[in-house]
Amino acid sequence: MKEFAIIKITSETYPELIQVWEASVRATHDFLNEDDILSYRELILNEYFDQVDLYSIKENNIIAGFLGLAGDTIQMLFIHPGQRGKGIGKKFIEFAITEKQAKKVDVNEQNEQAVGFYKHLGFAISERFAEDAAGKPYPILAMALQ
Repeated sequence: MKEFAIIKITSETYPELIQVWEASVRATHDFLNEDDILSYRELILNEYFDQVDLYSIKENNIIAGFLGLAGDTIQMLFIHPGQRGKGIGKKFIEFAITEKQAKKVDVNEQNEQAVGFYKHLGFAISERFAEDAAGKPYPILAMALQ
């Protein structure tokens, strides 16, 4: 597997991060409508990024994906659609678990690819919430490392 360097990032990177987030969400979150995407975009850019420790992997000096951690929980993992399938997500999860002692992840129940990805890497559903953190009717699965 290719070796990826994981770099801690700061707020100067937010404009590039939100582009990766939006491309990823449009490719994987087909249950969201346009208004939701724009609403979340503002929340993430103006609030949520500041609530997590952010790490990125770059390919050709462009962010291929990023990870957001808060305590022992993976809060964000977004890979640019053009970079999926290269092992970047798995590399981030291994880093989160071994270097940052992450044990939990919250994931949209309707994002079946992500749920399957986390199950494959050893996480199991521990709790279900009917609404997301923004109070919208998109169920969230709390998953814990087994």
